Amino acid sequence: MNRALRRAAPIALASAAALLLAGCAGSSTPPEASETPAAECMDVASGALSEGVTVEGEFAGSPTATFTTPVEATALERTIAIEGDGDDTVAGDAVNVVVTAYSGTSGEQVFSQPTTIDSGNDQIFEAFRAGVDCVPLGSRTVTVAPPELLYGDQGNESIGVAPGETLVIVMDVVEVQEPLKPSEWTENVPEVEFGAEGESPTVTIPDAEPSTELQMHVIEEGDGDTVQAGDSVTLQYKGISWDSGEVFDESYARGEPATFPTDGVIQGFGAALVGQKVGTKLIVTIPPEYAYGTDPAAHDLGGQTLVFLVEIEGTEPPAE
Repeated sequence: MNRALRRAAPIALASAAALLLAGCAGSSTPPEASETPAAECMDVASGALSEGVTVEGEFAGSPTATFTTPVEATALERTIAIEGDGDDTVAGDAVNVVVTAYSGTSGEQVFSQPTTIDSGNDQIFEAFRAGVDCVPLGSRTVTVAPPELLYGDQGNESIGVAPGETLVIVMDVVEVQEPLKPSEWTENVPEVEFGAEGESPTVTIPDAEPSTELQMHVIEEGDGDTVQAGDSVTLQYKGISWDSGEVFDESYARGEPATFPTDGVIQGFGAALVGQKVGTKLIVTIPPEYAYGTDPAAHDLGGQTLVFLVEIEGTEPPAE
């Protein structure tokens, strides 16, 4: 895995998935992959620490976990707080989840976000993989993870995890993902004006209600290589909240394009890139469920419909 590319996603685009990958987001040395074959179920027992976590809140929403602090784990523990009635997940499933992590030291929430986890993928931290591995769809799991199975002695400053800190992870295992594809965007498409090279384009959001669907409008189709799922894509982008009309992030202002994998960004953004050709200019509208979730309290952009203008400049397959 190319760690540099895995770490390159701008913070306003980065999905929870990017935080789940072994060796990225602040870990100086990737932990070794689990010795358990990917096709087999992980052997993770429940314990006093995971059983001591109480979780409240609507399933697939933004849960609240309470537990006695500090929690200092020496081994991985997992408890199934709610057992679903769906099929068990199997290796190779792309599973839609809501993952919420808490500091074992303070009990405060570190992050909460919907994302997709590939069950059995040993590039994902074992601590996160355990929450989705071989459990029925519709389940809520509680995993307590020692630091050596996550961010270790370095911690993860970008999300507020201290060196050597245990994490408590709540995961709502929602469904196996069907491939997400945006539909054509034909109504209430924002106006886009491109200025001189190096200038940030102007995007004018119309005075209308946002779409409740993932939709995309191709402004100009390129003729280069086609972006494949998992590719590392180099592009210029500008992100605007439909709700507030404010620009919350853009590469144009930084003076250089960004590069990141399609599976390391929010779901709707990655889906808009896959299948497009290098040289394409597009604009996409992303409803909350494919961005940062529907709960405004869980993320600064939670509950908001996002609009991204994108210019694709290059694409490369993932490193071996």
